[in-house]
Amino acid sequence: MIKTIAIDMDGTLLNKMQKVSEENKHAIQKAQSEGVEVIIATGRSYVEARFALDEAGIVCPVICVNGAALFTEDGNIAASNPMSAATAKMVAGFLEEQGTYFEIYTSQGIYSKDYENAISVLVDVFVTANPDIDPENMRKYAEERLQLGQVTSISDYSELFSRSNEEYYKILSFSKDLNLLNEIASKLKGQGVTVTSSGRENVEIMSETAQKGTALETYVNGKSGSMQETMAIGDNYNDVSMFERVGLSVAMGNAPLEIKKLCDEVTGKNDESGVAEAILKVLKQSAY
Repeated sequence: MIKTIAIDMDGTLLNKMQKVSEENKHAIQKAQSEGVEVIIATGRSYVEARFALDEAGIVCPVICVNGAALFTEDGNIAASNPMSAATAKMVAGFLEEQGTYFEIYTSQGIYSKDYENAISVLVDVFVTANPDIDPENMRKYAEERLQLGQVTSISDYSELFSRSNEEYYKILSFSKDLNLLNEIASKLKGQGVTVTSSGRENVEIMSETAQKGTALETYVNGKSGSMQETMAIGDNYNDVSMFERVGLSVAMGNAPLEIKKLCDEVTGKNDESGVAEAILKVLKQSAY
């Protein structure tokens, strides 16, 4: 019997318009009303995650930045697993040498030195990687993200790395050059960091012990629950650490074939409310 459900956001809970469908919303609320714990597990920052969840009226705990931070349903931080300033500085320096666009996720926000070009870079990268996405919708999303203050311009990263009140959760690099991304991932592995991806157009770098699966296990154990009675729903490589630990792993219909092969089941695509399909299926099974 499933007692906890962990759900990824991008490519999973959210459709291509970056929205939660009514079907997904109602399925989550139905699960919660039946006593099932629901937790979001995303590569997004807490602010980015809450924007989409608040819009849909979903209230639940959130694992952010791929497990580097865990927030309670009322917005308090329950646990964090950041990189050291030295490690974050090393990664940022390496990415600058590669000439790729990147953002630094910290406890105080998201920072970029390439703020002025951020919109055009993101639109170009995402449209190249996902030809079916409407460029205008992608531009609107990118502009909205900046206007909400979710990305802050910074002229010098050395100043950021000298702050005593900052925790460095994740560095996210985007590029439409997939060979470059693979090279970046290869060179950073074994450097005291976790390297993963939430899409073919990005690389995500965190503390070597920061993973969605680890944070999910911390949450479930804190509730005196069981990972065997936990379901995880996701679509990409940063969800693998959850899939490997839970009793029921569910891949989205839009997930890469390799991810589908890792999972126990495959549900519908994110644009088909596949999350709702998976949730309603386990709720029905639990009723018998």
